[in-house]
Amino acid sequence: MEAANTPRVGAAVRRRRRALDLTLADVAGRSGLSSPFLSQIENDRARPSMRSLQLIADALDTTAVQLLAASDETRTVEVVRAGDAGGLSEGARVRPLVRGRHQLHALEFTGDQEADREFRHRNDELMYVVDGAVEVEAEGRVHQLGRGDSLLMSGGVRHRWRTAGPGARVLVVAVGDHVEVLGA
Repeated sequence: MEAANTPRVGAAVRRRRRALDLTLADVAGRSGLSSPFLSQIENDRARPSMRSLQLIADALDTTAVQLLAASDETRTVEVVRAGDAGGLSEGARVRPLVRGRHQLHALEFTGDQEADREFRHRNDELMYVVDGAVEVEAEGRVHQLGRGDSLLMSGGVRHRWRTAGPGARVLVVAVGDHVEVLGA
């Protein structure tokens, strides 16, 4: 039975099923749902009820929330203008460049930033210095970055960073912590 308020999750279900190297018949056997119904879901000709979605998620060793987060409903084209603070207060030194919950996060940092907090993300993160200079401590080693330099840190790397002079502008792009990277 199709639920009108459930997002289309077909592509997310198909990606997860294929990542686990399962057939539709395998998922049908695990979930108790029919192969034709699962095929309709994967091809976005039907939307599952929340109960069916949970059965599918259980069969795919994931959660309904993760399938919804990876759904095609997140396909968007969105422009964030230079003056858009993304809902943050005037004068904030960080600005989200991507709104909502997506597979990646992108933030722009401007002005002074202190290394008063250590980070450790589940997935990869890329730091690009647009202007100025930055000092990054990653896994006990200090890296000096200047304009045009970038630094890639794989998931699990402990790090902290700070600006190393005036006029810094840094772009940080990271794979969302809610995204499961297979094979990592």
